[in-house]
Amino acid sequence: MDLLKKLFKGDRIIWIIFMLFCLISIIEVFSASSTLTFKSGDHWRPITSHITLIMAGTIIVFFTHLMPCRWFKKLNMLLPVSWVLLAVVLIQGVMTNGAKRWIDLGFFQFQPSEVAKLALIISVSIILAKFQREEGTDKKAFKYILLLTSVTVFFIFTENLSTAVLLCATVFVMMFIGRVPIKQLGKLVGICALGLVLFIGAIKFIPNQAWDAIGLHRFTTWKSRIDNHFSQTQVPAAKFDIDNDAQVAHANIAIATSHILGKGPGNSVQRDFLSQAFSDFIYAIIIEELGLIGGAFVALLYIVLLLRIGKIARGCDESYYALLIMGIGVLLSIQAMFNMLVAVGIIPVTGQPLPLISKGGTSMLINSVYIGIILSISRHVYELQAKKEEEEALKEAQLHDAAISILKNAALELAEKDSAEKDKETN
Repeated sequence: MDLLKKLFKGDRIIWIIFMLFCLISIIEVFSASSTLTFKSGDHWRPITSHITLIMAGTIIVFFTHLMPCRWFKKLNMLLPVSWVLLAVVLIQGVMTNGAKRWIDLGFFQFQPSEVAKLALIISVSIILAKFQREEGTDKKAFKYILLLTSVTVFFIFTENLSTAVLLCATVFVMMFIGRVPIKQLGKLVGICALGLVLFIGAIKFIPNQAWDAIGLHRFTTWKSRIDNHFSQTQVPAAKFDIDNDAQVAHANIAIATSHILGKGPGNSVQRDFLSQAFSDFIYAIIIEELGLIGGAFVALLYIVLLLRIGKIARGCDESYYALLIMGIGVLLSIQAMFNMLVAVGIIPVTGQPLPLISKGGTSMLINSVYIGIILSISRHVYELQAKKEEEEALKEAQLHDAAISILKNAALELAEKDSAEKDKETN
């Protein structure tokens, strides 16, 4: 036990949650990879590659959690680098599932937007911490954060709208936590609401050919998803085209046939029909196999993770550390919420993987960095608490020793007085 405590430092609950995520990921990705198995012809290849990624992620978590917290500030230099990589993606990125999001390195497909998310959260945390005042955050912080976020979102939104929305929501919550003036946040909400109305109107009424002509082909995909999700048309079961909207249809079937305890690990039926069962729709497979109880348990893990991060943030001695881990916690929670809401059919398809569970190279490794940062800061917090306890214990010991010394001196003085009085009486 002493060896484990020395090796795995930081918050134990975070470690347990991370290990549970890894376990669930291995089981469910192995079960949900039937389409990959069929394409590759190798039964073990999809899961062995995923386990390799999880092992690499665990190593990243281990070494990251041993790093001093102050080192993470230097990662903000990745933000301009990520902008360059995102520009490269837009020009000559790899097209997968109708979107350009990856750079092909030959042996590995790299997704720069994941690096941009990490770098932006760190940069926003630095700005908010730097402009903290007793009465709140300086108004200048809002302008700097808006600039960095706008540039990052500009490079992302045309090919990955859901990630852009995820980043904007995370940064907004971070500004709220960082005490940015409510008036500025209110104006931002109003402008964003107006922009959303104009954006949806443009997608709704501008013909698909116009978007394709200027290279914004993803806009036609969004239009189709929004129309399908909000359509009020009642289609009879006999005429329902299950292949026209296969992902949503099969996800609904998976959840509807799950019941309380599910069909058991490895017994999913809809995994053979869902093209992204191991990624975007893995939560539907989790519910199908583990039932509503299993789905609720996975959701509870993310809630406990966020609550635990909040507890760690309250113990931070610097606002930067608190804002950083809260930003990470909010990002992971919102992304998990997006994935779950898509799987159960509440919001349109977004293409967001389930953090730390879905199959994915770059996302798994960057998520591991997030967990490592959280553990590193928790280690720093617990070391501070231990130091304070030692100082308090030392003060108590010193007070105890001083009290004993005073009592001893008083006793000696009394003894000397008694002795002197007895001598006088004798004389």
